[in-house]
Amino acid sequence: MATKATILKAELVISDMNRHYYQTHQLTVAQHPSETEERLMVRLVAFALHASESLAFTKGISTDDEPDIWDKDLTDHITTWIDLGQPEDKRIRKACGRADEVFIYTYQPRNAGPWFAKAAETLSRFDKLNIIAIDTVSTTTLADLCDRNMTLQCNIQDDAVYLSNESKEVELKLTVTKAAVK
Repeated sequence: MATKATILKAELVISDMNRHYYQTHQLTVAQHPSETEERLMVRLVAFALHASESLAFTKGISTDDEPDIWDKDLTDHITTWIDLGQPEDKRIRKACGRADEVFIYTYQPRNAGPWFAKAAETLSRFDKLNIIAIDTVSTTTLADLCDRNMTLQCNIQDDAVYLSNESKEVELKLTVTKAAVK
């Protein structure tokens, strides 16, 4: 019998000084059996960076036709496609064809650097594509904040994200590896 997803509840209090977005989101997040706590927390950070009333988690890892997170307009058109890790060129091509904006958040510096170096020429042709590297600056890891029921404060300013619960804080640095062509 297949292992089922673990359901987590998160209250995410977002203070995004870059976008002047200040909101609290009550989220229910399904953690796929093969998903690490670090990846799950990166999904929450990516959600915070793009938070809106219409932004939603998808089936994620278990579905090839959907990103980890997306934003759709009232006509069901995908306005923002958000993926994590180092997706294949075919998936990126599909995302750029279906969405107005595509964001890929890499979070494992040892793997992301070589992946981008290898794929940079191919990725440069996708005008809608943004690639952002997330690096942990503090000694506390994102996985340390993960819990079945969590209340998280997320402060975003310039190229830094501060994610904290009642006892720990993680500082993250965002580095734009590739920006979309406007």
